[in-house]
Amino acid sequence: MINMVHDEARQGEAFAPAAVATDDYSRKFYIESYGCQMNFADSEIVASILQENGFGATRNFEEADLILLNTCSIREKAEQTVRKRLTEFRKLKMKRPGMLVGVLGCMAERLKGKFLEEEKLVDLVVGPDAYRTLPGLVEEAGSGQKAVNVLLSRDRPMPRSIR
Repeated sequence: MINMVHDEARQGEAFAPAAVATDDYSRKFYIESYGCQMNFADSEIVASILQENGFGATRNFEEADLILLNTCSIREKAEQTVRKRLTEFRKLKMKRPGMLVGVLGCMAERLKGKFLEEEKLVDLVVGPDAYRTLPGLVEEAGSGQKAVNVLLSRDRPMPRSIR
């Protein structure tokens, strides 16, 4: 059984790469996680997928080629924090146009239209059941298109906080 206790001290925590030499990778990614323990576990899955596809992890978002926020839409404060953070990343993106910014998780599903079209804060939006498609979506977004996959699986357990 997965412990989905909300740990306020971990909110916005950057993924900590294992002892892997990031210099071995030509591209770097940065992930911040918000929400329950499942989001933090999902960030590890995403990191593994990205590492298998030529990305090395970094804890410094300013050197990242891909910035991802793994989000939760359950709490209002999380949504405000994520929007503020995306605005900060948009400023960095103006200096580094090739950098990609994406939102993962349940907030991505719920607010995909706002993030992509209205506010133009992100390049890609990926729901929690679409992480395996991330390499293709990154490639799509890198070619100048908006990349979205928020299809839901019927098999994914619903967090207790929603039940």
